[in-house]
Amino acid sequence: MRDVCPLKVRSTMRSVLAAVAAAPPKRFAGGGYWEAMKGDMASWYEVRVDGPRRHHYRLFCLLDYAAEGVEKPLLVVVTGLDKPFRTVLSDGDYQAVRDLGEEYRKRNPRSTQ
Repeated sequence: MRDVCPLKVRSTMRSVLAAVAAAPPKRFAGGGYWEAMKGDMASWYEVRVDGPRRHHYRLFCLLDYAAEGVEKPLLVVVTGLDKPFRTVLSDGDYQAVRDLGEEYRKRNPRSTQ
């Protein structure tokens, strides 16, 4: 995402992630930037930032309460996607996100790199 995400969007995303990480788990009111997802993406969170030229950038995140060897839940950024304004991500896009989440969850202790 670093190669396709404008600097201002990256900066906003970092600020949102820092605020979420500093807040008590599941208590951050994201002001439209941090959203709990529904349906097939329940248990996932999305950082949503609009960029220039009406383009949307998304980070797909998990709150990991099951990670071994850590004292508090991990805020995990699994992947990022972008899309033009007024378009939707495909079912395949969302499945790919869930697949990455499954891969992450298979390892415990978790891979944190």
